[in-house]
Amino acid sequence: MANLEIKGSALARNALLNFLGQGILVLIGIVTIPVIIRGLGIDRFGLLSLAWVVLGYFTAFDLGMGRATTKYIAEALGKGNEGQVPELLWTAVSIQGIFGLVGALLLCMITPFLVNRFLNIPPELTAEARNTFYMLAPAIPVALISSSFSGVLEALQRFNLVNAVRVPSSALTFLLPLAGLGLGLGLPGIVALLLVARFIALLFLLAIDLRVLPQIRKFSASFTIFYHLFAFGGWITVSGIIGPVLVYLDRALIGSLLTIAAVTFYTAPYEAVTRLWVIPVSLTLTLFPAFSTLEGGGDRHRIGVIFGRSIKYTLLALGPITVLLVLFAKEALQIWLGGDFSRASSTVLQFLTVGVLMNSLAQVSYALVQGVGRPDLTAKFHLLELPIYIAVAWFSIRHWGIAGAGAAWTFRVTLDAILLFLATFKICRFPPGLLTTRDLKLSILALSLLAGIAFGTKILAEGLPLSLQIFLFAAILALFSRVLWKNLLDESDRGMIFKMVRRRPGSEKIL
Repeated sequence: MANLEIKGSALARNALLNFLGQGILVLIGIVTIPVIIRGLGIDRFGLLSLAWVVLGYFTAFDLGMGRATTKYIAEALGKGNEGQVPELLWTAVSIQGIFGLVGALLLCMITPFLVNRFLNIPPELTAEARNTFYMLAPAIPVALISSSFSGVLEALQRFNLVNAVRVPSSALTFLLPLAGLGLGLGLPGIVALLLVARFIALLFLLAIDLRVLPQIRKFSASFTIFYHLFAFGGWITVSGIIGPVLVYLDRALIGSLLTIAAVTFYTAPYEAVTRLWVIPVSLTLTLFPAFSTLEGGGDRHRIGVIFGRSIKYTLLALGPITVLLVLFAKEALQIWLGGDFSRASSTVLQFLTVGVLMNSLAQVSYALVQGVGRPDLTAKFHLLELPIYIAVAWFSIRHWGIAGAGAAWTFRVTLDAILLFLATFKICRFPPGLLTTRDLKLSILALSLLAGIAFGTKILAEGLPLSLQIFLFAAILALFSRVLWKNLLDESDRGMIFKMVRRRPGSEKIL
């Protein structure tokens, strides 16, 4: 087995694979969420979204082993030490299985408190809510163990195989509730279907890992390996415990201070706009193991080059979408979910859209900081942000409802982005001019002009049919795309794109 080689075209191809996979999920979510809301009703959908929140939070019990597994396997391959891979994998899987069971037992223990005291659940739904949370418990160890097996494939840059399992499994998160509604199942039955789907996905990941790396067929765990994984994963665990609080606190406070119905009016636009994370996540899923491999080889120069280009790509990909969503939030919600959501949730959508852009830029720094072995910094930032966010979110929701929740979330992710960028430049000793290059300056100027033109056009086109407004903005975007291709992407960018498109997926040997 040769050393893992990081190539720009391979990174771009893997990012494209991730984007296509995540994009399919976005489309499925957009189509199915309105149907699920109508089928379950406002309160039950709010309860289902809170169940997703609970499952997301309890995956923090992996002690950072999923991330640590990817980090150390990628680093070992960068050093040519592939013989360490089996011990890394099975040590992580063993620990995740144990702590997954602990998480499942803890969820069962606190379910009565969640249902009867913490969440403002209508009395007629309390029994159904209790059974739903109990049914979630077995999904915790399954999710944790799955993260290690998928982490191996990510470290190997085999994102074609990762997406072959992840996309169908994640799609079932939306499709199985529809199937459950057709079968007349309640929420506990729907969650049971989701649990079965996750277990089947785990079996597929195991089978693929065994085929790609036959040497892992022999179980091998090591306390020494656990120490190294835990030293890295311990800080990931801090982020893993606090991170979900930062992500889901808004909905928990809305459910406690307002109503379950308000959770739905907030969750629907949140779930929609955060699907834009498909763009940065597609990139950072590839970047994290790449940064780890390059760090293992001591190539800080290439890390800086990849970092700068990733910021530019993220900004150019998400900037135009952000402009349009802020301008057309009310119309988009009207078309997608109807008048009630358009009136109640348009301001929320505008705040969240800006926050998603800031968070997307920060994700590149997040992947780099952890990839070079400093997960303690992200954990410390989360510890700093938590009390600030709790105070700001509580005050904002009490005074401005779900719009206040959106504003508080955007404030928090902007603060997080600033801290991560400062940390990145300090620990990697990047030159100050890395983010003030000609390409980035031109990109920011072009996006500013796009925002000004779009805003002016929106004012002038007020009163025109929506179809004509859409045509006008499509023409503006087409012009921007031409400027982007000719002036904002250099020869290296365009060459990499051509190589990525012409190469058949899977044709490039990674190992």
